Amino acid sequence: MNSYLFAFHKGDIKPERSSHVSYATTDDSSGSQSSSSSSNHQGLTRDVSWTGTSSGPPGPSSWSDYILKYLLITSNLLFTVLGIVTLVMGLWGLVHKESFAQEKIGGIGTDPMLLILFLGFVLTLLSLTGCVGALRENRCLLRTFSGALLLLVVVQVLAVIVAYSLQGQIVDYLRSGMLTAMVRYQDDLDLRFITDEIQTGLQCCGADTYRDWEMNVYFNCSAPGVQACGVPPSCCVDPLENGTVWNSQCGVGAQRLDEFSAQSVIFLGGCLGGMSRWIDQNTRAIGTVAVILLGVQIITLFITERLLQRIQRGRVWHYMNS
Repeated sequence: MNSYLFAFHKGDIKPERSSHVSYATTDDSSGSQSSSSSSNHQGLTRDVSWTGTSSGPPGPSSWSDYILKYLLITSNLLFTVLGIVTLVMGLWGLVHKESFAQEKIGGIGTDPMLLILFLGFVLTLLSLTGCVGALRENRCLLRTFSGALLLLVVVQVLAVIVAYSLQGQIVDYLRSGMLTAMVRYQDDLDLRFITDEIQTGLQCCGADTYRDWEMNVYFNCSAPGVQACGVPPSCCVDPLENGTVWNSQCGVGAQRLDEFSAQSVIFLGGCLGGMSRWIDQNTRAIGTVAVILLGVQIITLFITERLLQRIQRGRVWHYMNS
């Protein structure tokens, strides 16, 4: 019996298994080697078998591949819902503030709700691409999803590096942002909400001191309105009357008081110190959340790549058996 081992190559398809082909020949009783070889070559028995290697057979997927596939579908479906919710919130915020009105459309580019709308759109589009690509086993969609996710991971890593290198200037950026929010307190509902949440949560008032509110045209002591020389109610020690009703006038005239008298009415300390302390106290938690989010994205990349390899192996297997 003569046996031959050959490698199968066609185009750029390279099977992960070596095929073993056995050619069974019978000797002619007459002893004529040439005629025996010629006759037996017409009746070759071909037995193609895939030998086992570490990467597994290229045919039907294993149960682990199916688990990874539907895990990818489920996670992307959840992120799609999250993206749609974010998208709706951003759109609702813009409509609620009438940002599309003719007199406000010029400043829509600096509206924080526009950023939320954009993030929701990107998250929805990216998650839908991954979900549909995994469900339909579409290599084009999966490669697009994988490339976009890889780019997102790179951007996040670069952002962390930049934030770490600029950590000494974080306080300056926080001060600049806080002062800007204070100047536009009455004009921008989003900045007002953020400022009130910070001052209420950290029990503070202003950037460095409660007198910083004098830079606001409505709280300035030379302003003609009732809010002149006052501070927002979120600066008050007890902004609720009887624990139920929000007293919007509790900070009126607070800047005219000396610190001893004012401390029973409003918080005297600025918010920058409180924000810095909060960041220092929660650095580990922030880092843990960032690592988990980054890890989830990297794992998703590996699952997507595994699915792409499985789709390619399946196509090779069907091609070899067609």
